[in-house]
Amino acid sequence: MVSPERLLAFCAMATVIILVPGPSVLFVVGRALAHGRRTALTSVIGNEAGALLLSVAVAFGVGSLVAESALLFTTIKLVGAAYLVYLGVQALRQRRKLSEALATTDGSAGRRAFWQGLVVGVTNPKTSVFFAAVLPQFVDRGAGHVPLQMALFGLIFCAIALVLDSAWGLAAASARTWLARSPRRLAAIGGTGGLMMIGLGVAIAGTGRKD
Repeated sequence: MVSPERLLAFCAMATVIILVPGPSVLFVVGRALAHGRRTALTSVIGNEAGALLLSVAVAFGVGSLVAESALLFTTIKLVGAAYLVYLGVQALRQRRKLSEALATTDGSAGRRAFWQGLVVGVTNPKTSVFFAAVLPQFVDRGAGHVPLQMALFGLIFCAIALVLDSAWGLAAASARTWLARSPRRLAAIGGTGGLMMIGLGVAIAGTGRKD
C-alpha cells in the first residue's frame, strides 16, 4: 500500500523532527531529573499514546480543522502550556521531598506520570503541526486507503519517538542518579526539572501561529 521509498523518506524526516528537542523531550528530561527512570519512561509511554491519538485524529480529518482554525490551534497550545507550567510548579514545591520518594514505591505515581505524559503528547504543538502539515505529504492518494496510510505513518512516528525519547529519559535519569547523592543536590535537580517545565510552558505559549 505504501512504497518502501515513501516509508524510508518519512522515517528520515520523522527522525530529524523527533531528535530536535521539543516539548516532549524536555518534558521527559524534566521528569527524569525530578523523579527518575521509571517516571521518565512512563511519561514517554504517555507522550506517545497522546501522539498516537493525534495521528488518528489527523487520519480522520480532525487535523485539518486544527490546521485551519487559529482559535482551535491556539487553545490547544495554551492548554498544553498551562499544564506544563502547573507540573513545573508542583515539581518546585515538592523538590525537597524527592529523597523520600526514592525510598518508596507508589503505583499511582506511575499512572499519574502516564496521564501527565498523555496530556503533553496530545497538546504538543510540534507534533500536531507535523501531523497536520507534513505527514499528509507522504500519502499516496492514488493508492487509496488514505486514512489507513496516514494512521500507518502516525504509528511509525510514534514508534521512532518511543525509542528516541526513551533514550533521552534514560540518559537524564542516569545523570540524576550520579548527582543525587545528597538531599541538597537532589532538591536542586528536582528544582531544575521544574524550572525546565515552567520555561517550556512559557515558551510554547509565546510561540506558534499568530493569525
